[in-house]
Amino acid sequence: MDNNNFDEKLEKLAEISDWFENQEDIEIETGLKKVKEASSLIKSCKSRLKEVENEFEEIRKEINSELDIDEESMELNSEFSEKSDHDQNDEIDPDKIPF
Repeated sequence: MDNNNFDEKLEKLAEISDWFENQEDIEIETGLKKVKEASSLIKSCKSRLKEVENEFEEIRKEINSELDIDEESMELNSEFSEKSDHDQNDEIDPDKIPF
């Protein structure tokens, strides 16, 4: 079994669970072996889920960062546009012209 394949690990855990459910009398050594295997699979799955969670978080941060930059750019463009409009509409005071 590929150690990195999450679906295979879940399938194997389901098989172990089914095995326990279908046993009337469980041989202690076999049961212990299955419990140890399930424990290892669970730890591996939890680790992979944490990795995936971290990957999603990085993607979310990346998207938010890009959105923030776009919003800042739009705000700056809007401010510049408002200032330009304002400057064009201001009346010029001839007394303030230095020449």
